[in-house]
Amino acid sequence: MPRQMLTMLGLLGFSLMAASTPARAETCDDLWYARNEIYKAQGYCFRTARGISAFGNAGCQYDAVEDVPLSSSQRRTIADIAREERARRCPR
Repeated sequence: MPRQMLTMLGLLGFSLMAASTPARAETCDDLWYARNEIYKAQGYCFRTARGISAFGNAGCQYDAVEDVPLSSSQRRTIADIAREERARRCPR
């Protein structure tokens, strides 16, 4: 199975459990992807080469993360992921 498909399947499981256990992500890359996947789904326009490479900017609408319309659940999930990234000392 291609790596991207495995990653997507793994992140699907992660996002289903993210609100309660972000530690289920295997790596810092998994955490980064899960966090940014939420922003992409809501129309964020990525600026970094990494973000553009992973998600592209087709259909993006918001240049600033603070302008992205997020539900309270999405905000909590992003906060949980960011907290786990800090705890793991993931690169920013």
